Formats: sequence, structure tokens, C-alpha cells
Amino acid sequence: QVQLAESGGGLVQAGGSLRLSCAASGRTSSSYAMGWFRQAPGKEREFVAAIRSTWSARRTYYADSVKGRFTISIDNAKKTVYLEMNSLNPEDTAVYYCAATNRYLDATQALGAEQYDDWGQGTQVTVSS
Repeated sequence: QVQLAESGGGLVQAGGSLRLSCAASGRTSSSYAMGWFRQAPGKEREFVAAIRSTWSARRTYYADSVKGRFTISIDNAKKTVYLEMNSLNPEDTAVYYCAATNRYLDATQALGAEQYDDWGQGTQVTVSS
């Protein structure tokens, strides 16, 4: 099992930026996927971004709503995944969750919340207009 701890959420004005961090501990491996999902009040949890790594390749995926504004990255040495969020708008307000799995996920599976085995507690991001 992997333990995940998010940080970096907060209140920001529209147009501003935030960087979320998710530190992983426990049974991580060299082949894994990590993702960010978010859930706004009254809405279902939705995919934001994911990074899929194997020994030979690394791939990133983004929801259309954040493409070009958000960047997911990973520091393997620190076992930490980041979500750099720029040009934030009020529609980005949500609780952001980090998720991970040690299983191999294909490009489609990496977008599905049900494919991830471990979840963080979430961090609130609020964007004011």
C-alpha cells in the first residue's frame, strides 16, 4: 500500500497560480501511475492530470479543461508528484486528490479514478473571482 500526503492548496485570485504536492511513501515501484483528481461541491470526482511511468518511458495526460494551464511532474528521488496550476479560474475550485497505483495502466485506464488503489486526503483549492 502507498500512503499519499497532499499539500499546497489554498485561496488564490482568478488568474493566479498554485503548486500542489503529493508525497508518496510505502510500497512504491518503478512502474506506476499517479494522478490528480478533483471534486467540486455537488459534483462528481473528475480527472485532472496523470503521469504514467515505466523503466523506459513517462507519459502525461490532462483533462481538456486544464490542458495548457496545468502541468503534472514527478520527482522520483523524492517520490513526490506535483501539479503546477496557472491561470486559475473559479471553475477550478475543488478539493484536489492525489491518487496512485503500482499496477500498470494503459493510456485510457490512467484517466479513470476507479483504476487507482491509493488516495490522499485531499487539499482544498479555492479560486476567487
